[in-house]
Amino acid sequence: MPIANEFPTSNSDLPVLSPAEGVGAAGAAIAAVGIIGTKDSLEVVAPSLDATAKDAIASAARALEASSSVGKVTTLPVSAEGVPPVVIAAGLGETLSAVTREDVRQAAGSAARTARGRDGAVVFDLAPEVDGASATGEVAIGAGLGGYVPLKVTAEGEGDEPAQAPEFRIVGARAEEIERATIIAESVGAARTFVNTPPNLLYPESFADRAVALAETHGLTAEVLDADALRDGGFGGISGVGQGSSRGPRLVRLSYSAGADAPKVALVGKGITFDTGGISLKPAAGMEAMTMDMGGAAAVIGTVIAAARLGVSANVTATVPMAENMPGGASYRPGDVLTMYGGKTVEITNTDAEGRLILADAIVRAAEDEPDYLIDTATLTGAQMVALGLRTPGVMGTDEFRDRVSALSAEVGENGWPIPLAEDLREGLDSKVADMVNSASARWGGMIVAGLFLREFVPAGLPWAHIDVAGPAFNTGSGWGYNPAGATGVPVRTMLAVIEDIAANG
Repeated sequence: MPIANEFPTSNSDLPVLSPAEGVGAAGAAIAAVGIIGTKDSLEVVAPSLDATAKDAIASAARALEASSSVGKVTTLPVSAEGVPPVVIAAGLGETLSAVTREDVRQAAGSAARTARGRDGAVVFDLAPEVDGASATGEVAIGAGLGGYVPLKVTAEGEGDEPAQAPEFRIVGARAEEIERATIIAESVGAARTFVNTPPNLLYPESFADRAVALAETHGLTAEVLDADALRDGGFGGISGVGQGSSRGPRLVRLSYSAGADAPKVALVGKGITFDTGGISLKPAAGMEAMTMDMGGAAAVIGTVIAAARLGVSANVTATVPMAENMPGGASYRPGDVLTMYGGKTVEITNTDAEGRLILADAIVRAAEDEPDYLIDTATLTGAQMVALGLRTPGVMGTDEFRDRVSALSAEVGENGWPIPLAEDLREGLDSKVADMVNSASARWGGMIVAGLFLREFVPAGLPWAHIDVAGPAFNTGSGWGYNPAGATGVPVRTMLAVIEDIAANG
């Protein structure tokens, strides 16, 4: 979809999901089925197909040495009654009894990425039973997520009609499963689209405007503080980070209400629309990827919209600080002392440790609402990637809630990992001229040090989780599973799962 000078507001970069009774659905051009087993004994997982059709597909899969590894796909030419001429065989592993719901999501997502761009409807029939129940809902979610195509700016595209969205039909899926998968895919897709938008088109003011427009479409209420209001209101972290840019900072608050008696969940997401590092300038190599440094902000916006559309029985407010971290004559400097919202003072030792500063202001503001739970998320530290790699978020916070968030993250396939806030690292944040510094001098435990910094701004006794997604939020390589190249939308599904769990269990 072209976005030369205009931000996209439609979901034409996503597939349309619908139910289907079987692979032989009218108009289907492609079938996506599962395969399981070893190289010499592949079996087809396609509950709606008869044995003859499965045998034909299995024979083609063996001939092309198709892999049954989860996430691997092989496109097969098949001639069998009731089967489209093209079949995408998606690996589900070696043993049917070992297949997990995440395996199904990954298989469907891989098939969807392969099918995207081909003509005609695609019918997905690869849902085995997992834990005694059909995994058709997981197929729908995986296909919806995998069908996303990142946006592209093109010279000829502005004003063109968007391409028709492909139709993905899910065999055996119930209407409520399709609806849920669609909402999740669109909410994650919205987060991905925000992150993938070039920073000359997505800056604090335009980000705020677009977030508000999207939220109001779905019945949320919105509040925006501009640069003057932030400065007058004492938001020293957001104002300090944003003052080096000609594009002033913003603070956006989006609220969904489920009723006075519902639990209250506060979400906070880092919205650095581009990060040069400021005066503590980053190396030039790879800096173009810093367009993704608002991945946390995009995720909390997507999450609160998903909660509203799903009618979750929880009151959810996303507090989203937005700034551009630029060097310049007005930039904040190493050695400055900022007075944060709420009164704490912070000595700046590194202007590239800016995300925690805007988060701190937003956390204090979010806590004024007296929520029952608080979750913040950010592409915060390179140390997260050093410690956990590119696909595993680090989850810190109060022990019980941290572990709850991590467990739910594993269930949805985003695989957050619990990280302790090691107390011996706290002394590195001590300052001689202020309440604390923003970046410890030692190189060790940088992800944890950032979490310890944020903890200083969380009220005592409030269940809190901090999710560092520096690696998982943005895929610099090729697509895998249901994740495309570019923005992934992590951790939208984790936060949504936590909110739904809170609504159900308190």
